[in-house]
Amino acid sequence: MHLYALSDLHLNHKENRRALATLPEQPDDWLILGGDLGEREEQLRYALDIAARRFARVVWIPGNHELWTLAPDLDQGEERYLRLVEVCREYNALTPEDPFPLWPGEGPPTLICPLFVLYDYSFRPEHVTLEGAIPWAVESGVLCNDERYLRTAPYAGVVEWCRQRTAYSIQRLEAALAEHPDALTTLINHFPMRYEHVRLWRIPRFSIWCGTRATEDWHRRFRARAVVYGHLHIPRTDYCDGTPFVEVSVGYPAQWSPDRGIARKLKRIF
Repeated sequence: MHLYALSDLHLNHKENRRALATLPEQPDDWLILGGDLGEREEQLRYALDIAARRFARVVWIPGNHELWTLAPDLDQGEERYLRLVEVCREYNALTPEDPFPLWPGEGPPTLICPLFVLYDYSFRPEHVTLEGAIPWAVESGVLCNDERYLRTAPYAGVVEWCRQRTAYSIQRLEAALAEHPDALTTLINHFPMRYEHVRLWRIPRFSIWCGTRATEDWHRRFRARAVVYGHLHIPRTDYCDGTPFVEVSVGYPAQWSPDRGIARKLKRIF
């Protein structure tokens, strides 16, 4: 029995949809879907319908693309997120709003912890202020589409929503570890959890839309066996204090070879 992960499937691209249809059947294994599956509910349903029939359990977390509001009549902000949680529950997929289960496979007792922690523009150099972060990025020709499409109601902005999600996640993780004092965790978040892992050589100032410094020590604080994330479209594994940080993105069609199928992109976590 294994835990696998994929993120950033971007199913608005037909090439990626065709590739996901080749997902192998692994009925004894669990699969993490790590966010940015698409921008529309039907794209989430497409992914869940395939994954839930081919894996024993699916774990879902949102990326920023799932939260975009592309039309004024669509759900926005937290309401949109909670609507997607309900969609996942139709497919028996775990979400950041569900109890953290203990991994039923081999190895040390491990809580599987899907999280939804946003970004707060703090992945920036010390000399750049919060107020100056977006202008600093724009100076280099970079502006994330979140600034146009990501709605944050009922929160005043993404910084406030990130602060709320951070506090909520800490509370849940502390409670889970108090209940299971001998357990490790697998922390799963769409955004990177350490600034040092955001190595974007072509667009370095995009870092401000990539996470929060509030999670820098969570691998130690919450006894992580592994940390799983996406967002960067740069799949790799880094180690910090002996903990693997695994980036599991697939990416846009031009960034990989969809015609070769999705199986080779499945990343085994343990």
